Amino acid sequence: MRKIIVSATIALVAAVSFAAPSQAGYYSYDYQPYCFVKKVKSYDYYGNVIVKKIRVCR
Repeated sequence: MRKIIVSATIALVAAVSFAAPSQAGYYSYDYQPYCFVKKVKSYDYYGNVIVKKIRVCR
C-alpha cells in the first residue's frame, strides 16, 4: 500500500512540474510587445558624434 501511495505522489509531482513551465511561456494571439526606439550616442576616433537608433522590445 505504501509503495502505491509513494509512486502516485511521484507521478503527480512529475506531471505538475512539466505543466508549470509550459504555462509560463504562453502568449495569446492578442499579445503585443511594448517597443520603443532608444538613441545611443557615441564618438568615433576623430571626435565626431555618431547617433544609433536601436529598437528595444519588452
